[in-house]
Amino acid sequence: MKRQSIVIQPEDSVAVLLEQGESGDWISVGEKQIFLRKAVSQGHKVCIAPVSTGEDVIKYGYSIGKATKKIEEGDWVHTHNLKSGLREKEEYAFCPIAAPALSHAYQGRTFLGYPRKSGRPGIRNELWIIPTVGCVNTIAQGLAAKMQYLVGPGIDGVYAFPHPYGCSQLGEDHENTRQILASLSSHPNAGGVLILGLGCENNTMESFQKLLPENRERMRFLVCQDCEDEWAAAEALLLELAEAMKKEQRRPCPLSELVIGLKCGGSDGFSGITGNPLVGRLSDLLIGAGGSGILTEVPEMFGAERLLMNRCRDQSLFEKLVDLIQSFKDYYTAHGQNVYENPSPGNKAGGITTLEEKSLGCVQKGGTAPVSEVLNYGHPVSCKGLSVLQGPGNDLVAVTALAASGAQMILFTTGRGTPLGSPVPVVKISTHTELKKKKPGWIDFDAGKLLRGVSMEVLANEGMEYLIRVASGERTCSEKGIVRDFSIFKTGVTL
Repeated sequence: MKRQSIVIQPEDSVAVLLEQGESGDWISVGEKQIFLRKAVSQGHKVCIAPVSTGEDVIKYGYSIGKATKKIEEGDWVHTHNLKSGLREKEEYAFCPIAAPALSHAYQGRTFLGYPRKSGRPGIRNELWIIPTVGCVNTIAQGLAAKMQYLVGPGIDGVYAFPHPYGCSQLGEDHENTRQILASLSSHPNAGGVLILGLGCENNTMESFQKLLPENRERMRFLVCQDCEDEWAAAEALLLELAEAMKKEQRRPCPLSELVIGLKCGGSDGFSGITGNPLVGRLSDLLIGAGGSGILTEVPEMFGAERLLMNRCRDQSLFEKLVDLIQSFKDYYTAHGQNVYENPSPGNKAGGITTLEEKSLGCVQKGGTAPVSEVLNYGHPVSCKGLSVLQGPGNDLVAVTALAASGAQMILFTTGRGTPLGSPVPVVKISTHTELKKKKPGWIDFDAGKLLRGVSMEVLANEGMEYLIRVASGERTCSEKGIVRDFSIFKTGVTL
């Protein structure tokens, strides 16, 4: 029986099955018919050109690792005959490439957002409670639950962001916590923010305020140890913020003021064929309209990092990106780990074998725009275009970092599915239609249509119109489920 497959680039030595294949089934590659030598799952790879032991296996036009044994035409290609070729140290040379011209089709478009005096508009008008230290988490969460019923209409929700840090941390960890919390406190999606402290933590209210902007019109501060009744004091401040927020109205805002975070999780064999290329096209369309995209998950760039490095606008930015990549490799080796200890079990079950393969799919979320900025963890976007942000691949940590850096929404592709949320709206994009059908309460948009004949141009335009609706107030699945995940990156000692 003939099975459908796709060969991504002409030089590839593998094809990807679009449906389950059994031993004896066949696929067409050009003029050739290739018979499957054993059963191969949907999204997995089939060899279409013999590969000798030690030779590169090619997918996306690049090596995804080395064959550990001879691989014949029709063989299933996976962990039993393919291994990573990554190394802890690489030599890099800046070989700049000319970026293709971006479409300006959405230039001049607007969305209905909330203008903020301090900078970019928000796409939500929410009331946030941010603890400076984990000791007040329970108070923050209790206040958020109670205030949902007290603030009345005109506010998009009341949310707390508990975390275990703000004290008993040293050096970089302590500063990372402070930077994430400070950047989040200034986020445009928050029409009001109560910053809640205990009073004896390392992250003192006085020192924390030094990281905040001078314009604190939308912020209030409370140190619980200074109050006889911290609940009553906090409620009074939150109601004061809420009354001011109710005066805010959605107004047309330039699409050029939108910042999107670019993320994938629970990837599968279709992620680099459908979901991630679609997100890359959406990012390019937004940047072509004057907007911004943020790409993170640095360890999931290993093996594909040169594709980003050569898109840097100049030598100094290239060197900064090289340092960022190498710093994460050093982080792995300092903890006695291999740089290629990835993909996850779910990735492998979905058809991804090596980190190079995962990375070549992952970086496609960055589209084709030049890299305009390399951001340190927790720092906000400072220029238009595509930024690369310091951060790990962990879903919760990465979406938190993207939100803190100014993303008003996050595009999140997945082939396995996840209920994940973040401090900002998350648009979950399935890599295949079966997932959208199975998990309609998780998935907002189906990139699997690309496997059924819908063109990238048509689907990207459909996607852009959906993003504009989300920016204008349409709620995503994670928002409907009230999923607000929040996690801060930690590497060092806890006292």
